[in-house]
Amino acid sequence: MAKMSLKNLTILVLTVSLVIAVALTGGCVQVQIIEDITTQEAFTLIQNNQNNPDFVIIDVRTPNEFAEGHIENAINVDFRSETFRDELNKLDRNKTYLVYCRIGGRSGSALEIMKELNFREAYNMLGGINVWKSEGLPTTK
Repeated sequence: MAKMSLKNLTILVLTVSLVIAVALTGGCVQVQIIEDITTQEAFTLIQNNQNNPDFVIIDVRTPNEFAEGHIENAINVDFRSETFRDELNKLDRNKTYLVYCRIGGRSGSALEIMKELNFREAYNMLGGINVWKSEGLPTTK
């Protein structure tokens, strides 16, 4: 067998390591997208995902706040509930989520939890429903 240089040995070890890593991840590398977006970007995201069953809007305000008016098709998962983390944990991590609250604090915290729970793609709407309404964007009851 020919004598292998240190450079060639290093390349071989790195190549084998890469092949093993790809095999262990099923051939794909999961990229996590967890971002803050503006209300206008959120509106565009909603428009681009109409009738998409893999897109979910989550309002993390209390049920009373939600009843006063929310973004159409949003589901209510109360951030202040003792079961909030468990409720998030039941959701499909491979779907795309838009999360909002009144001004952006609770939804920002919810986004961090979603990151910890390895959600694939989730967005926090900065300014919350207050900015959404102030920009004349639609809500429903």
